[in-house]
Amino acid sequence: MLYHILCTDKPGHLQTRLDNREAHLAYINTLGETLFAAGPLLNDRDEMVGSVLIIDFDSDDIAQAFCADDPYALAGLFETVKITRWRKTLP
Repeated sequence: MLYHILCTDKPGHLQTRLDNREAHLAYINTLGETLFAAGPLLNDRDEMVGSVLIIDFDSDDIAQAFCADDPYALAGLFETVKITRWRKTLP
């Protein structure tokens, strides 16, 4: 099942994101072919302010555990994390 994960950063936490970006990317890269898409959300100044990921997980529990163990989450970067089941329809 594909999961759409929407993470929004706490305001004023760009440095937290930058400090933990390498560890976050290494963590995401462990997903292999289960990773459908991933990338940062940008504000009007092209600064990173959140993340969007679409990942194939076997269950809601695995998706939640993965998000909880993300280095960004462990560093306290996120204001909100929303995990939603997602179905690709187009193209």
